[in-house]
Amino acid sequence: MIRNAPIASILQEALEGYACGRFQTQVEVKRFLEHQPLFPKDLNDREVRNQRVFEMLTRLLYAGYLEHVAWGVSLREGHHEGLIDFSTYQRIQERLRETAKAPARKDISQDFPLRGFILCNDCGSALTACWSTSKTGKKHPYYLCKTKGCESYRKSIRRDTLEDDFEELLKSLESSKNLFKLARVMFKDAWNMRLAQAQGVGKELRKQAAQIEKQIDTLVERTVEATSASVMSAFERKVEKLEEERILIKEQMASAGKPKHTFEESCELAMQFPASPCKIWNNYDFERPRMVLRLAFVEPLGYCRI
Repeated sequence: MIRNAPIASILQEALEGYACGRFQTQVEVKRFLEHQPLFPKDLNDREVRNQRVFEMLTRLLYAGYLEHVAWGVSLREGHHEGLIDFSTYQRIQERLRETAKAPARKDISQDFPLRGFILCNDCGSALTACWSTSKTGKKHPYYLCKTKGCESYRKSIRRDTLEDDFEELLKSLESSKNLFKLARVMFKDAWNMRLAQAQGVGKELRKQAAQIEKQIDTLVERTVEATSASVMSAFERKVEKLEEERILIKEQMASAGKPKHTFEESCELAMQFPASPCKIWNNYDFERPRMVLRLAFVEPLGYCRI
């Protein structure tokens, strides 16, 4: 098995994005893949099935390892290059096991990126949005409140009006040049501190690896000597768990003190955001503007029509 470019790079970005929280839900991963012209689709050459997204997130092969309990194949390193490392795969599985988040709304689109985030100032409910057709047949975009009994019920707000006001708010969040320089220095200091810490962690990791090797050897011997099937099964589960820990430590030892990217590459988007969140909102695809909402605001915003 070898990387199939550029599909492999697209899938790698999706997997790493879900692992780090860039994509909060499986639906967001699905949308990201559907917005990639070169990624193969399932339905009508436009849609990626939900089940396929889940299968990709849980596929161990993408981490460079393989396992098949039914055939007696225990967890082991494959002879192929993984798209992600094993620790990233583990983070994905942990996120999948977490308490499920509310599913992302299907009606949030590039046409109305603020739908579900902006609240009606009168009732506090999230504004919905739609295209309205005039008598001439021309379509016009609007946000509106659909909560019955609300003073603003079905009173439309032009999309351009609301989104222009929102952009003005984003512009007010832009950092001054001095504050931006200070933030960059702070990021750089934190980066150097983490590098120093990573370089000193190798010795401790080697100790942990040696201890795990001893534990595995001991458990294997006890498994051979065990006469009870339940005891043997318990030992085997413990060995499997230790094998996973050994793989993670092996990866950590290989990468300790060796960042994958330079400071500039790693912090480019992070530094762009305080410099100009409005620029990111306007100049990127649908997924990154939604990220701006999560980074800039701790909760949805109320909007008053007057």
